[in-house]
Parts: sequence; structure tokens; C-alpha cells
Amino acid sequence: MLRKVKVENGWIEGLPAADPRITSFKGIPFAAPPVGANRWRAPQPAEDWEGVLPCHAFGPIAMQAKPGANHDNIYSREWNYDENQEQSEDCLQLNVWTPARSADEKLPVYVWYYGGGLQVGNPAEMEFDGERIARRGVVVVTVNYRVNVFGFLCHPEITAEAPEAPANFGNLDQQFATRWVQRNIAAFGGDPGQITIGGQSAGGGSVMAQLTSPQNEGLFQGAIVESGVMTLLYPGGRAAGRPRLDFAGAEQAGVDFFEFLGVKSLEEARELPAEYIRDKAVEYKGFWGTVADGKFCVGTPFDLFVQNKRWPVPVMFGHTSSEFAAVPQADSVAGFRKMAEELFGEDADKFLELCPSRFDSVDELKAKAKVNGIEYAVRILARANEEAGTPAPIYYYNFDPSIPGWDNPGTFHSVDLWFFFETLAKCWRPFTGKHYDLARLMCNYWADFIRNGDPNGRDADGSRMPEWKPLDSAHPKAMYFGDGYAEYGKQEPSELMEFLVGQFFKKQA
Repeated sequence: MLRKVKVENGWIEGLPAADPRITSFKGIPFAAPPVGANRWRAPQPAEDWEGVLPCHAFGPIAMQAKPGANHDNIYSREWNYDENQEQSEDCLQLNVWTPARSADEKLPVYVWYYGGGLQVGNPAEMEFDGERIARRGVVVVTVNYRVNVFGFLCHPEITAEAPEAPANFGNLDQQFATRWVQRNIAAFGGDPGQITIGGQSAGGGSVMAQLTSPQNEGLFQGAIVESGVMTLLYPGGRAAGRPRLDFAGAEQAGVDFFEFLGVKSLEEARELPAEYIRDKAVEYKGFWGTVADGKFCVGTPFDLFVQNKRWPVPVMFGHTSSEFAAVPQADSVAGFRKMAEELFGEDADKFLELCPSRFDSVDELKAKAKVNGIEYAVRILARANEEAGTPAPIYYYNFDPSIPGWDNPGTFHSVDLWFFFETLAKCWRPFTGKHYDLARLMCNYWADFIRNGDPNGRDADGSRMPEWKPLDSAHPKAMYFGDGYAEYGKQEPSELMEFLVGQFFKKQA
């Protein structure tokens, strides 16, 4: 086993995982600490070290609101339980799980970006243990990156200081770490020419940002976007995360925040203690995220993907069955009909046929018109991909098993993390055999996609898993993950979904 490895900055030592055939290296520095003059700056190269650096434990999480503070919150119950988890600005480390016995095995590589709305999150969360994926012959890397005001603040002085990298420092951390992987992963037995990036929620949105960044040519060969892409469907509904400020607006938001901090310059702000900035940011209740800076990000990633302005690699998209519903915003039946006429013009009657207007209750009408917002976005991207003639396939899944627990949560946002990492044994929920069967299948599909850009392969007993076809006009169905099984073809688009996707392209024409 590879217990000691030499990377570009020096030797590191890992430890056997629970399965001793896997070695885990935790807390590997991939960049210089983003402190002092490096605060609100693109990541800089790490310094060399002497001797062998023990990489036995996760590094501190990025500065953020304390996890686990709200015990009634489902995410605190699920995994963010430790209020005393160490935080530091010095957080730019990554973690590697490798099954390789030697450095010349050229195994496929999976680089993971965690979610948390770009405001919170960390790769040390228990569900992100890379061991089970690594047991399938994959080198797994999980990346820490800056979040919230530390990762996404904009300000005119920052732009003037570094116009080539004026914003999106958290995304640049992800990019910098992935470039580190490309340079160093061969030492862990990985193939730098077969890297798949993946993430869920804001991590999936980050994958979309990386997929559509003009800076990333050749950086990865596949992408997995879990619950990480949406677009506006009905007025007043939910779009791709929170509203995206233009760059000038984001800079002004930074000026306003400096006033709230009580500082007059970038230099003064860099002298403030990190804990003070964190606590003031929580009090401020601001939101900081990816902005179109004209360098790393040149537009909304969804729009860029539709325009075929993305790196043409295979992509897997999917979601849980009950998350992010798109629902019309109307307070009366008349208001609902007016919305339909404004949205669909001459096709409004067809829409109303699909949402029968005989109902007297606007709530019934809204229920009829409700669709999964991620499915809507994915089907648009797949059609755009096909019409552009892009050779890279898109695969689509819907996660819909029963989820046990006293809270009867349904398929809530992020619950699928336990399954494709196959880490159910770390969860408090009373999962049973069918859930473990599903997790095994999902982890198999993910590993095969990471290996080949195609999720199809064999189960642990050598039998063929159900075939998963790419999403296109000839195969419009989803891979359905149910109670202990995977079935392609069980779910296909509703008439309403087909109508809505058609309307999107009609407006684009």
C-alpha cells in the first residue's frame, strides 16, 4: 500500500483506512494559507516542508457559522452536529483515499466539492468518507475551499489589486486544488488524464461553474452535478441558487460590508481577526456567491451550458424526488390564468389543459402545475446538448427511495449523499437491507462513470446492472433509484414537462 508519498512540496504520510487496503491522506496543504495579504486573493502556491508531513487528520474547516448550533435543524441532526469543530482561515487542504499499491497504476480520479450554499460546509462531514468509492478502484479527493464572505467577497480595491482574479476565491480554490491533483495524483496511483469533478447542491453548482469557465481547458474529463442546477421557470419562483448580482453590484455590496465592519480600506479589513469578520458576517445576514467577473466566470453557468459554451465532457445530472419544486406564484384562479397568458401567449390554453382550469381552488391549480425544477433544467440542458451535436453524453437520475427515521423526512435535499458515497453505516437512521442494496448500486454506477464517462457496468457479483441510457430525444427517461433497486425507464417526462421544455426553446428561437 502507498502509505508514504512524495508530492511537489515534500513527503507525506497517510494511514490505513477502516479497510487496510485503502490509504487515506488527510489535511494535505494544496495552497498557502489565505491569511494576511492572501485574504481575498486567489490561492497561492504552498511552501515546501522538511521531513515527512503526517497527514492523519482532517484540517480545520473554513470560517463559517458554527455547525450544529440549531439542534432542531435536520442538517444538524444528520451530520452538522459538532459545535466545537475547529475553524481557521488556514483551511486550504485536501484529502485523498487511494487503493493503489504502487504509483504506476493510473487509476481514475474523483475530485469532490462539498455543498452548503457556498456559505457553510466542509469535506470532513462523515458522509463524505471516500473509502467505499476507493474500494472500487478510484482515487478519491475531497477539497476544502473558502466559503461565504471569505470566499466570495468583491470590492473595488480587490479588483484594482488583482484584475486577473478579482473574485470567486472559493471557486478558484476548487480550481487550484484540481490543478494540484492533475500535477500530483500520479504519486497516489491516479491518472491525471482521467479526472472527474463532482459536487452536490452548491458543490454541484460549483461543478457547473468549473464546466463553463474558459480557464479550465483539459482540467477534467467528466463531471457529476447532483442537485446543483436550476433555472427560472415561473415568475417569482426559484432560479439557480440565489439571485446573482452583477459584478458592479457585488463590488458595491463589498463596500457596504466594509462599512458594516467599520473599516475604510482593504488593508484595514485584512488586519481584522477572522473570527470578528465571521461573526459580523453572520450578524449582517448577507449572501456571497459566484459572480460573473469576466475572468473565471463569464456568465450564468446554466445559460453558458445551453449556449454550448462549456467543456464537452460527459456529465451526470440528478436530484432527489421531493426537492426544489417549481410552483407558479398566483393568489387566485384569475391570477393563475393571467400568468399563463403572459408566459405562454398563444399556447396558454394548452398549458391550462394540462393544469385543468375547472378547479375553483388556486392551490389545486398550483399543485397541477408543480414540477421538479432540477428536472426542468436538466431536460433543457440535454436537449441543448443534443441540438449542438456535442459528442459528450448526459446521464440523468431521480432518487426516490423511502427514507426511514422518526422525522419521516422524505427524500429531502442532500439525503442521497449517504448513498452514492455508500456511507449509510455512519448515519443514525435505521437503514435496512434494501437501502444498503441501493447504496451499493449507486456507488457502482458512480465509480463506473468516473472510470469511463459511462455509468454502466457490473455489480459486485459480476452480473450486469440495469442499463442506463444517455438522456436524449430517443431516450427521454431517467434512471430511477427506488427501494433497493435501480430501474431505467420507470420515469419519463410528463406532458406538462415536455410542454414547459418546448416553451423554453420556443422563446429562445
